Amino acid sequence: MADQTDHPGEPVAVVAAGAIPWRIQKGALEVLLIHRPRYDDWSWPKGKLDDGETVPECAVREVREEIGLQATLGIPLPPIHYHVNAGLKVVRYWAVRVNGEQLRPDGKEVDSVMWCSPDRAAKFLSNPSDVAPLEVLEKAHARGELDTWPLVLIRHAKAKPRSSWTKAEGDRPLAATGQRQAVAVQRLLQAWKPQRIVTSPWVRCVATIAPYAKSSGAKVKLVEALTEHNHERSPKKTAAAVESVFDKQVPIAVCTHRPALPTVLKQLASHMSGSLRAALPDSDPYLSPGEVIVCQVVRGSERKVVSVEQVKPFDD
Repeated sequence: MADQTDHPGEPVAVVAAGAIPWRIQKGALEVLLIHRPRYDDWSWPKGKLDDGETVPECAVREVREEIGLQATLGIPLPPIHYHVNAGLKVVRYWAVRVNGEQLRPDGKEVDSVMWCSPDRAAKFLSNPSDVAPLEVLEKAHARGELDTWPLVLIRHAKAKPRSSWTKAEGDRPLAATGQRQAVAVQRLLQAWKPQRIVTSPWVRCVATIAPYAKSSGAKVKLVEALTEHNHERSPKKTAAAVESVFDKQVPIAVCTHRPALPTVLKQLASHMSGSLRAALPDSDPYLSPGEVIVCQVVRGSERKVVSVEQVKPFDD
């Protein structure tokens, strides 16, 4: 993994992830700093990747372990880079809203936490690099783009080959690799905690989201317009099905097939700025099996997408 930002071409030796927890208190934005006795420093909750986890999963785990918060990731924030003994370290951050939940610092890694204004936080941070993601968070708040909900698009996991399947296309199941991917998708989705899942009713889509649905209790809605056949007949109905997921403004996931992805992405793009649209995949196959795109949508009636991330589940 080579870094192409402030250190172009330099390999990244250490990958870590974390979050900036935030809340609105008496109408004002506050962020949460943690104090680590081991280093006697003030920073954001963060830590290094464990084997077998993705960067978003790491961020959620570290927030849970360090301050006892079951985090749902919000908008991505700029990563920071600095050198440690092993070489170049990158830390990727997300905004995480704290909405009345009680925090429980673990006591060993974190012995104190402090809610404060962004200006005060900037003065307390021990690593000057940590100010950069804070500034982006503060600007997002000023634009009314910090309070968001996630819309996650999933391409179903790897299915058995068409050539080896003689029964109905809608009954074609996941391959063994796809079954493992579905479990990895389950772990990955816990970073955004969709409460609802809208999916093609074909077996390979339902099997992709089943592990997450069973473990989380998320409501599942089967939508015929998201199947390959119905998309081929009427892309407009597929687009309308995607548009309808904006209605309830709750964390939601949509699972569909590769041939439907151009239509789905085009509909999502209609809610984005030009620069965000440019971040969407624009050539076949758009997503690999089990891969996701996460759109953060501003709360309210605007249906405005303010960030786009493309994430693969952990591939064993």
